[in-house]
Amino acid sequence: MTDLFDPKHDRATACTDAARMLLPLLGGQTKLSRRDLNEAMVHAFGGSDAEGRWTQRESFEVLEHALALHLVSGSQPLQTAADLPLALGLLDRLPTQTVRSEEQIDWQQFSTPVDIAAVAVLLAAARPTDVVLEPSAGNGLLVAQLSTIAALQLNEIDPARRARLSATFPHAVVSGHDGATIGSTLTALQRPSLILMNPPFSRSVGRGADALAAVRHLQAALKRLRPGGRVVAIMPDWFAHSARMADIWTTTLAGTALRTSIRLTNGYGKHGTGVAVRIYVIDKIVGDIAGVTIARRKVAELVDLLVIPDRAALQEDNASSAVKRGGAVSLLRAMKSRPAAAPRIFRAPTRNEVLPVGYKVLDTPAPIAEQVGVYLPYRPSRIVFDAAGEHPTSLVESVAMGSIPAPIPSHVPHLPERTVSDRLLSSSQLETVVYAGHAWTQFIPGMFSCDKEGVGLVLDAAGRQYRKGFFLGDGTGAGKGRQVAAIILDNWLAGRRKAIWVSKNEALHADAVRDWTALGGMAADVQPLSRWKIDEPVTMSEGVLFVTYPTLRSGRGDATRLDQIIAWAADDFDGVIAFDEAHEMGGVAGGEGAMGTKAGSLQGIAGVLLQNRLPAARVLYASATGASEVNNLAYAVRLGLWGPETSFADREAFISEIRQGGIAAMELVARDLKATGLYTARALSFAGVEYDILRHELTPDQIDVYDRYADARGIIHRNMEKALEITGVVDAMDGATKNAGAKAAARSRFESCKQRFFGSLLLSCKLPTVLAAVRQHLDAGQSVVLQLVSTAEAILNRRLGELTPDERAELDIDLSPREFL
Repeated sequence: MTDLFDPKHDRATACTDAARMLLPLLGGQTKLSRRDLNEAMVHAFGGSDAEGRWTQRESFEVLEHALALHLVSGSQPLQTAADLPLALGLLDRLPTQTVRSEEQIDWQQFSTPVDIAAVAVLLAAARPTDVVLEPSAGNGLLVAQLSTIAALQLNEIDPARRARLSATFPHAVVSGHDGATIGSTLTALQRPSLILMNPPFSRSVGRGADALAAVRHLQAALKRLRPGGRVVAIMPDWFAHSARMADIWTTTLAGTALRTSIRLTNGYGKHGTGVAVRIYVIDKIVGDIAGVTIARRKVAELVDLLVIPDRAALQEDNASSAVKRGGAVSLLRAMKSRPAAAPRIFRAPTRNEVLPVGYKVLDTPAPIAEQVGVYLPYRPSRIVFDAAGEHPTSLVESVAMGSIPAPIPSHVPHLPERTVSDRLLSSSQLETVVYAGHAWTQFIPGMFSCDKEGVGLVLDAAGRQYRKGFFLGDGTGAGKGRQVAAIILDNWLAGRRKAIWVSKNEALHADAVRDWTALGGMAADVQPLSRWKIDEPVTMSEGVLFVTYPTLRSGRGDATRLDQIIAWAADDFDGVIAFDEAHEMGGVAGGEGAMGTKAGSLQGIAGVLLQNRLPAARVLYASATGASEVNNLAYAVRLGLWGPETSFADREAFISEIRQGGIAAMELVARDLKATGLYTARALSFAGVEYDILRHELTPDQIDVYDRYADARGIIHRNMEKALEITGVVDAMDGATKNAGAKAAARSRFESCKQRFFGSLLLSCKLPTVLAAVRQHLDAGQSVVLQLVSTAEAILNRRLGELTPDERAELDIDLSPREFL
């Protein structure tokens, strides 16, 4: 007998033939067994799986293909929850998938069960005019039960499944991109008004194991969705409105409305896994993102509970070209034998390509503007950008700094086009990106190795070269966070997909995410190190690792966060290490303090060790107070301030001699750093700012209250002095002090409490006038900013720390002046 089957050329055809053999069984009322499935595969492939003709996993792929073909050719479209028993009956007749392949696990190919797909289709409430997208379409089971729509877009990265999609949905536009990148890769197509999605839960293309893969896919889908459109997403159970996911949840769903939330604890039994999932209905309109979740075991328990939310009105889609739509394409007619019409390609005029940032170099520095006081209006001294907006508010720099031009740079950043064209970065901020990249093309003279006894570097002919760093010394309002994000993005797009962002505290993680997403990144790219335990490896294969200074210095037993970070980065790490609020590392060298000599700060030492152990890293320091005191520059080991080819043999010599020169010497250091392209420092201009003092006249009642409290404090003061005598701190006979330390501590405590008390009292007296002025400005359509000098956070934290669990459950805290007494 001649074997006519050639697996290399006929495998796809054999799979399709096997699927079509199963269609009559799916259309009947009997159960489809594993034996039926195997017989179809043997007949189509000309042999059994034992002979290596096909695999059991392949047979389940064929089953899903047949199921999609059966659902598409169905004549009873889903309309209400009353139609769900049809899907439940079909699911009950299917065999359980019990075999997984390595490829299936790698690509997270767990298709949507037919009953869950039916729920998703009902919740989608598709309209005949909808353009529907499924970003990770698999074998098409999620969209196979849709009724008439205008156009269908299917994206699937696996070539074999993509071929089956083309056979099942001949009228659909089928693409093969990573579902997490559709925000940029599908811009040539019309933007969808409806997206149904079941993304991979824990693996990403290029990242491998990725706990936030599903979130990345959802963010890309929401970005791609037309305003007013709807996403129905099947998500992992951990993606919920919880304390652990609060930041990611809020960032991902910003600007949307959560319409439905369903949790199914055992919905994937037929597909060989007991994983729990959540189904979310999200409309791209401003609304509430916190809702009540319906929790059930299976779809069968939802039949009487399912409510289909109304669709929102679609908003004008300015990002897409106008499309003249013809008659609607019915998916129910997709199985007919007529030839498929060529898909229509919709081209959007707005793209966001990664392009070089164009600028011209000035051989002669730009002229200096007229001096105002001790400041000069800021301008990029050596470059003029082809397209860049001015900073929202005017910037200035000191006369000393402004009189020194920066060097001619060589680095050309590559950023998304809209970052420049839409003025997401000002010319001043773009200049920082240019000079940071320029600084990182240079290396500190000499070869070094880490000092085994301390935190320094020692000359070593067999050591390594250390890349120079860059110092961003801008003040408040210049947008340091946005500039840090832009610098990381420039390197990200150059292929350096790992970065370390070190900042003051965990609360600033939200600010980092805000700045990163504002430039086009995804919130899930920025992950706090605290997500991983100190003794386990960081599993993120790429992304921005957010670390706080207290976390950086922490350790437990033999495990330290520093070692954990370096293990993730690897010794050849050449990405960005951004030390935001870099002055938090100040005092790394120790020195003289108010109470005498003090040791180096632990977090400063940890920051320097991080720099020392990653020589190729691109180090960025960002601080508005970096050059205010010479000892605070001890952590800036990448600026080349000491060592070979400098005037200072080592860090100690640099600190000693510059300290003797005072502020003038520090100014010279800053000027030299700017002249070599390693430092920039701008601040907001106060030109045009007017000041007016708001006076409050104390009323007789307020004066009387103040006098009464002053008399009461006098009584407390006298009683305190008597208490000092009773306790033997002061001699009762001659008034001599017996314990000067105790007496000073008691009086200091009294005076500090007195000042806080009368500060609160005077503030309360002034509030009527302040509030009246606020109302006046608001009525005039003006904005009002109130600065809180003290939030009493330290007192609040101290009181909370003293509470028992029972007291915390029923909070009753008094932070009024009574607390001082």
